[in-house]
Amino acid sequence: MKDLSEFLQSGVIEAYVLGMASPEEMKEVEDLAVDYPEVTKAIDSFSESIEQQALENAVAPDPLIKPMLMATFDYLDRMGKGETPAAPPDLTANSRIDDYAEWLNKETMASPADFSDIYARLISYIPGRMTAIVWIKEMAPQEIHHDEHERFLVVEGTCTINIEGEPARPLKAGEFLAIPLHKNHSVNVTSAIPCKVILQRLAA
Repeated sequence: MKDLSEFLQSGVIEAYVLGMASPEEMKEVEDLAVDYPEVTKAIDSFSESIEQQALENAVAPDPLIKPMLMATFDYLDRMGKGETPAAPPDLTANSRIDDYAEWLNKETMASPADFSDIYARLISYIPGRMTAIVWIKEMAPQEIHHDEHERFLVVEGTCTINIEGEPARPLKAGEFLAIPLHKNHSVNVTSAIPCKVILQRLAA
């Protein structure tokens, strides 16, 4: 039992669970696990601790990652079919919905009849500068940006944008908002229809 105790404290079990053990060590662990319940228990215990640690340190992904990734694929497909790259104006407090009419009125820039949560179509993309049309059905969960400026211009519907440390900001069609860097923020749709916005992200 002394030898088994030393084996359990040798680090081989941990290496086995992490996939870092040599073939000889893996065979040794598996052979001992057949004869000694303590080895199986040590394997299970370390595996559970790794899983728990991963859950405790998990970071929720940016909720726009999936829709923006799909929008990027769509954009590349459109460019491949001959669409001319666009150069939309900067989104500022003086921007108007009509400034983006060229893209808002395109059939290729419409949303599908039904979509889940968030849908996007890219107007343009170059490194450090992205402009898109985004539809939000109910909400965009909390996120934070450290290296890019995010700006909104509401096109249809209404929403409330909650920014860390600031009063909630209700927005309606034609209204603009810039999100400060390093501030948690989220969007709640307050209209019966999806909130449609022009979204621009610029490298800080």
